[in-house]
Parts: sequence; C-alpha cells; structure tokens
Amino acid sequence: MTDVVIEKKGHVAIVKIEHMKAMNALSTDMYAQLEEAFDELAKDLDNVYAVVLTGSSTVNKKGKTVNSFVAGADISEMATKTCAEGKLFGNESNRVCWKIENFKRPVIAAINGFCLGGGCELAMSCDIRLASENASFGQPEVGLGITPGFGGTQRLARFVGAGKAKEMLYTARANYTAQDALDMGLVNYVYPLENLLDEAVKLAEEIAAQAPIAVSLVKEAVNVGMQTDLNSALKFEGNCFAQCFATEDQKYGMAYFLDKNRDKPAKEFKNK
Repeated sequence: MTDVVIEKKGHVAIVKIEHMKAMNALSTDMYAQLEEAFDELAKDLDNVYAVVLTGSSTVNKKGKTVNSFVAGADISEMATKTCAEGKLFGNESNRVCWKIENFKRPVIAAINGFCLGGGCELAMSCDIRLASENASFGQPEVGLGITPGFGGTQRLARFVGAGKAKEMLYTARANYTAQDALDMGLVNYVYPLENLLDEAVKLAEEIAAQAPIAVSLVKEAVNVGMQTDLNSALKFEGNCFAQCFATEDQKYGMAYFLDKNRDKPAKEFKNK
C-alpha cells in the first residue's frame, strides 16, 4: 500500500487515505488498497477494537491547505469505461464498502473535507460519521450522466429518509455543509477541523474500552435488523445476547460491576 496508511494507537487503528494529488479520489487501485488495509486489520482483531477512517490534506499552489476525505470516484478512470467495465468496477467498489460496513469492529469516519459521490458512499459504509466544520457533502453523479453505484441510492435513503435522499440525488448538488449533514442525520457530530481526528480517536477509544465481542455482536445485530422484519431481528438479537454468556468478557464485566472494592484497577476486557 502506498496511498492508504495504517497507524495504531493502543486498540484503535487509524486508516488514512493519502492520495491528495487526486483529492483522495477512489480509483480501482485505491479501492484495492482500502480492501488490503481492512483485510490486514481483520487479521489483528485480537488487538484492534475500533477503527477510524479519514483523509489527508495538502497545500495547493496558492499556499492554501485543502482537506479531503474522499472527493469522489476517479472520473478520469471511469470516463472511458464500457457497460461491462462499469459493472465490474461497481461490483469491486461495492465489495469494499460492504466489507467496511460488515467489518467485525466499529468503523468511525472522520470526514475532514470533501465527501462527495463515492466518498459519501464510503462514509455511509462506516458505523459512525464525524465531520469537520469545513466538510461538504453530495451525490453529484447524475450531473455526470451516471447513477450512484456504490450504495448511494440505498444507504442514503436509510439514513436521511427517501425525500431528502432524492433531493440530494436528483439535484447533483455538491455543497451540502457539515451542518446540513448533521441536521439531516447523515453525521453524528461536527467539530472544528483541528479537533476532528482527536475527537474521532477519543470516541474510538471509548468504544474500544467496552467488551469487544459484545460490541461486535451489537454491530451485527443492528446491521441485520436494518435489513429484516422486527420479529426476525428480535430473534437475532436474542441469539447475540445468549452468545455473550459463553464469553470470559461477560463473566469479567459482571464480576467487575458487582465488586464493591473502590481501589480496583481500570476495567480491561480480554476479548474472549
């Protein structure tokens, strides 16, 4: 990997996209690097309990710092694709988004600038989204003669409702602000740019301090529940609840809670 970098801080992994010569646009190669990064993290779940996904920044010719989470898919690569090639690219890109959405640990998107098209779709594959005050959002695909292809028509409507999603999708506007995204429920919090990554890591550390197996099962239960009827979802949740009682983390967590010794050390789960 050359444009996707992994940094680890305790039980938190930070995945940073560093391809600012194209504003972190997602080409076939960039999607492959993202997939490689998450495959690498999937091999280290004994140590990785939460992930932060973010973009990078650069200084332009005018000396201004420009930030980008992901400015979209790489249009220069897509422009000459045939129908068959477009389908293949869509399938590969969707696979990466699906892999992030179903990654065994929570993934937090720290959206530090442009979050457009494929970038917005990538962010929506994450569990939680935090945005900087300078972030901008949009699904501008129809202005390019295409539809969103990596989950934009599906995840967006689930997050913000069909009416607002159709407005964003039909108009191709690329200027929805961080406050707009917060108001419509697309992001959880908005922070000053200089605080964004620290806040994302802080939230990831808070999650990582909980029982990892239980958190993983909660993520799976929510994702499954979003795709099925309530009765089936409740049964799935009940099975997840039952599974927890076969873990050392459940025994430790409840014993810790019941222990009245105020001098006990900080709680630390074993992920077993």
